[in-house]
Amino acid sequence: MPGVTWRVVDIRDPQLTSRISDVDVIVHLDVDQSPETDHRERRAYNVRGAQTVITAAAAVRVRRVILVTSAMVYGAQEGNPVPLPEDSPTAAEFDDGIVGDFLEIEELAGMAPVAHPGMTVTVLRPAALVGPGVDTVVTRHFEAPRLLTVKGTAQRWQFCHVDDLVTALELAVSGEVSGRFAVGCEGWLEPEEVEEITGRRRFELPAAITFGTAQRLHRIGVTPAPATDLHYVVYPWVADCATLRTAGWKPSRDNAEALNALLEEVAGRHAVVGRRLARKEATMATAAGATVAVIGTAAIVRRARRKRRG
Repeated sequence: MPGVTWRVVDIRDPQLTSRISDVDVIVHLDVDQSPETDHRERRAYNVRGAQTVITAAAAVRVRRVILVTSAMVYGAQEGNPVPLPEDSPTAAEFDDGIVGDFLEIEELAGMAPVAHPGMTVTVLRPAALVGPGVDTVVTRHFEAPRLLTVKGTAQRWQFCHVDDLVTALELAVSGEVSGRFAVGCEGWLEPEEVEEITGRRRFELPAAITFGTAQRLHRIGVTPAPATDLHYVVYPWVADCATLRTAGWKPSRDNAEALNALLEEVAGRHAVVGRRLARKEATMATAAGATVAVIGTAAIVRRARRKRRG
């Protein structure tokens, strides 16, 4: 970015305040979204990280802080309008999933200007992130042999490539956009378009079976994410990126191109309901039927039972 000097620092550095004492803007990007991280460790890391950045910035009078959460904070619900207005309230459910981390970070962002007068905090809410190194509940949905859907509901898909998140961050750094706003491709993909691009067919289950079974399996440690995280792969959470559009920003990729980038990234990986499996296990889970696919596989259930007995 012309005219800007970037300084990369570790927020755990004991000398953090001295490293940022002469900067104008802090962009905080150190957020763990991995489904494999224990939810307690992940929440402590993510929330404490944002708090550390805000506190350190206040200590050395850095006036602008930029945080990145997710459009997941709007919540994924069957009745969501498509797209959601950017100023919609945050309706996500607070639980031990990654969206709970984002909600806490946004609470910190809201309190910061009150606790530290003169500080402004900008929050970017990207759609489903794709790109090198991105590993989330959403990307793992596309590692499955078939795509889970809830009966009677049509998912719509909106993505955000990390390259486009970077250009949106540049606008935030330069002060051309501020407040809380969404980042993503224009429009969305219908289920039929996703099937055509991925070459994967859908299978449908009633909501009660999908979420009830997934939550029980999460409790015993078979699946890495709570059942509420599945809402983000079966219900729409498309956001209207009005702030960036007004500022003249345009994404470099459309949703189809972003989805193809996601497919390239996950090629060779296999997962069912967020749980990584060997290819044979994943294929057997889907071939055995929809209910077994939600359970994961009989094999991983047996493994969990052996682990508990041990």
